[in-house]
Amino acid sequence: MGIFAKELSTFQITTTIIFFLSLSFFIVILAMFINDKYKKIIVYEDIYFPHPPNNNSSSCTSPTSSSSPSHNVGFDEFKDWVSPKDVWHSMSDQELLWRASMAPRIAEYPFNRTAKVAFMFLARGGLPLAPLWDMFFRGHEGLFSIYLHVNPQFGYVEPPESSVFYKRRIPSKAVQWGRASMIDAERRLLANALLDASNERFILLSETCIPLFNFSFIYTYLVNSEKSFLGLFDDPRKIGRGRYNKRMYPTISLSDWRKGSQWFEANRRLAVEIVSDVVFYPIFRRHCAPPCYMDEHYLPTLVNVVCPRLTANRSVTWADWSAGGSHPTTFVGRDVTEGFLDGVRFGSRCSYNGSDNNVCFLFGRKFHPSTLQPLLRLGPKLFNLVSI
Repeated sequence: MGIFAKELSTFQITTTIIFFLSLSFFIVILAMFINDKYKKIIVYEDIYFPHPPNNNSSSCTSPTSSSSPSHNVGFDEFKDWVSPKDVWHSMSDQELLWRASMAPRIAEYPFNRTAKVAFMFLARGGLPLAPLWDMFFRGHEGLFSIYLHVNPQFGYVEPPESSVFYKRRIPSKAVQWGRASMIDAERRLLANALLDASNERFILLSETCIPLFNFSFIYTYLVNSEKSFLGLFDDPRKIGRGRYNKRMYPTISLSDWRKGSQWFEANRRLAVEIVSDVVFYPIFRRHCAPPCYMDEHYLPTLVNVVCPRLTANRSVTWADWSAGGSHPTTFVGRDVTEGFLDGVRFGSRCSYNGSDNNVCFLFGRKFHPSTLQPLLRLGPKLFNLVSI
């Protein structure tokens, strides 16, 4: 019996040792399996869900010291996305309008944003008054952006690098006065300007336009305005309601129909509404042809229906229509005097942010190339500091 018990005890010890060795081997195999799977998961996450740069490390370094390459690349890409350096691109109009129609729902910007004014020039060819505009913009870098749409049917020579217009031409297409292509060009300018998240105000100008005040005054006037500047007039005459096409009904009724100046100014919210429109534009394109002119009716009617409270119902670009006809008076060199310009600058009354004001127009048109030299001579006087 003693021998049997001893053998049984030896068997139990051997069995126990084998059990624990097997268990240890199993644990080692399981650990290797889990480790392999974990590595695969990490690799998968690194490929499809890259980790953001470690911003905490910057708190321990000087602001002037170099960060990791991945951080710099990411920041540069973001900066170029919210404020593109180049205005030339390969997007189609459809792609451009789609991208420009995006509006963030978070009000606070994730970067230091200084509101800019986008100056959008719709020109036939060159800019004969460019030297005056160069004088106007000088010293105010960072507060404005420039976009130039040039009809490719006209010759265009790139201005010198010293000019604010250097490489500011956007991809452009042919434009016909009074036709849908004119609206296409305006929306194309707006969409390109909207790609810069810092652009807050958008003003449409032509190559015959001039600034009537210095940059600081115009910037303050626009950026501080509670309204955009676009006329929405219900003109009962033949040149107003008489241009309405009944085929536009029911989307656009006669009571919706409005008329206004082509040369508008818009804040960012209104600009997004304009480039996002896919309802009114197709109807105008089909049913508004001369004597219906899209540049006089499309935007006023659209804004009247969609967001009439966003506009002051007037333009900030002056023109002389007293002679009648389809086009305003063109001014030449001999017309440009200090008294003439002061009459344009201070000769009207209007409402600005609810208060009566004698400054209603910030820009003037149509100024012939022969007015450049007189305007340059008057520039120091014209661009003197004026306060609202």
